[in-house]
Amino acid sequence: MSARRSSAVAVEVLVQSPQWKKNRRAKALVCKAIHAAAKEISRRGGEVAVMLTNDSTLRKLNRQWRGIDKATNVLSFPAAEPKAGMLGDIAIAYETLVRECRNEHKEFAQHLSHLAIHGFLHLMGYDHQDDSDGQAMEKVERTVLARLGIPNPYLASGAG
Repeated sequence: MSARRSSAVAVEVLVQSPQWKKNRRAKALVCKAIHAAAKEISRRGGEVAVMLTNDSTLRKLNRQWRGIDKATNVLSFPAAEPKAGMLGDIAIAYETLVRECRNEHKEFAQHLSHLAIHGFLHLMGYDHQDDSDGQAMEKVERTVLARLGIPNPYLASGAG
């Protein structure tokens, strides 16, 4: 486990799947991305736990918590009591991330950073249930990614 603090948010990263060991920078990328997002939007401190895992685990979590029986790239679980210091948990699936990189011609580090930011924004109350909420969330994502030197991921996929 790795813990780093910046922008008043502590990020703990647990590598649960050995597949992630191929990308030694994964923990640092996740921490950097979440710290950048926290600096942009968060006015409170707290802790975020990130699990770098696999499709099997995300499929189980997705089925259990959302009733959707398939793997996904990232899931967020906001804390029931964020004032207690814990903001929530984020889980990211290795195989889905790699598949999306290949299919969408994205760099691994950039896409991982985007998913970490996306997951963190969900912990902070952002969502994309309707178009206007989705646009607001994407705007923050693009701003944070730009600060990290990462191009707009929605241009590559045709979204905007």
